[in-house]
Amino acid sequence: MNLLRALGTVSSLTLVSRVLGFVRDWVIARSFGAGMATDAFFVAFRLPNLLRRMFAEGAFSQAFVPILAEYQRQQSPEETRTLISRVATLLGLVVLGISILGMIFTPFIIWLTAPGFAADADKFALTVSLTRITFPYIFFMSLVALAGGILNTWSRFAIPAFTPALLNIAFIAMSLFAAPYFDEPVRALAWAVIIGGVLQLVVQFWPLVKMGLLPRFDFAPADAAVRRIATLMLPAMLGVSVAQISLVINTVFASFLQSGSVSWLYYADRLMEFPAGLLGAALGTILLPGLAKRHADGDQSGFSRLLDHGLRLALLLTLPAALALALLGTPLLSTLFQHGAFSGDDVRQTHAALIAYSFGLPGLIAVKILAPGFYARQDIRTPTRFAIISLCATQAMNALFVFGLPRLGLPAHAGLALSIGLASLLNASLLARGLLRRGDYTPQTGWRVFLLRIALALLALAAVLVWGAGDTDAWLAAATRQRVLHLCWLVPAGIGVYFAALFALGFRLRDFRRA
Repeated sequence: MNLLRALGTVSSLTLVSRVLGFVRDWVIARSFGAGMATDAFFVAFRLPNLLRRMFAEGAFSQAFVPILAEYQRQQSPEETRTLISRVATLLGLVVLGISILGMIFTPFIIWLTAPGFAADADKFALTVSLTRITFPYIFFMSLVALAGGILNTWSRFAIPAFTPALLNIAFIAMSLFAAPYFDEPVRALAWAVIIGGVLQLVVQFWPLVKMGLLPRFDFAPADAAVRRIATLMLPAMLGVSVAQISLVINTVFASFLQSGSVSWLYYADRLMEFPAGLLGAALGTILLPGLAKRHADGDQSGFSRLLDHGLRLALLLTLPAALALALLGTPLLSTLFQHGAFSGDDVRQTHAALIAYSFGLPGLIAVKILAPGFYARQDIRTPTRFAIISLCATQAMNALFVFGLPRLGLPAHAGLALSIGLASLLNASLLARGLLRRGDYTPQTGWRVFLLRIALALLALAAVLVWGAGDTDAWLAAATRQRVLHLCWLVPAGIGVYFAALFALGFRLRDFRRA
């Protein structure tokens, strides 16, 4: 596996999805703004998203992919197909039951996760209604994660990387064409979630058919491999849910803040997730099956080199992205979202959250690189323990920042973003320390020179962005065409200066082409 080539494939297709995601958010911001309706929808969508990551992309993938890679390496094709069918059957039945229970107990769930909404009967009722529509999303996405895990294990990264684009297409189409036909237009967004989930599942059927790996119904919960996966999933669910629980608790805090706080955090998170998805999620997706195969083959040296290479690539690309988000927040947010109901004040409030998030972006992406080092060895408990420590630190910082930042003249909702960012750095530090102490990861030579070169290139990037951006208030008053034209030269200039500085300092592309 050539890591750089695989990253290019996954990142380029993820880029399509992320660009469509910005179009989607632009359409939503223009159509619905930031207020009661969008707060209700974002809370409603966050709940099935939490369960999706617990049962699908997070815990399930972490438990399933290493064992599937082991079967692919050591067992017959028929035994591998049987494993896939039995896992798919049990997973589908479990998440279907959870979806039904979630729809039944939605009012109680909303009361727990967004208690501040209870003071407004209309807002609470709308959130309950939207959540009931979106809850079955977890069923479709769990099966999508199963299909994606199979394809990634066979190094078929392209289709799983592209499928999220279908959800964004569903959002855009429903917002533009279906919203006027609903008594409450925001309901169109809830139905877009379900449509997007169905589309993502359908598009992965054909590749599995061609590979002869399409699951069939085979209920065998006592199967030894299925029980191994279930055993690994329990701590993985806790580890993944820690991050999601942190977001839910932040929503609880935000529900008591001024109206729009949930939406400001959402839009800042969406912008921050652009590099997180292109780099962190893409590298994590690629590294997990690669590391699992090296572990199954007993290749400790290759295991360590692959981790080291992934970390260097991540830092090389993540640090400038974090700096750019902090310095260009107002230009980016005003260009993308300041249309229709989304005001200049919404831009300022969202930028405050974005700056706070950007501090933790390197840690967030490093976690995506380091955690697979444990998962590939079927060690779920250690990263789960570190995640719990990070959760406790997040909530301690929430209490400190939410009440402390307003005294300094800073918005309270930015404190919620800052606590998540700093906790990500803590989590990444704990993971790195754990891998180093166990001897699973030995850094290759040249790290000090590597970091010094990046630091110098970042200084050059910061100088260009500060000079080129100019007055932030001018961005809020400018026409959309002016903003777009300004960014069209400023962003490429920043990218060009950064990589030119790296080249002048001795970096060469061939250094990152080795497997």
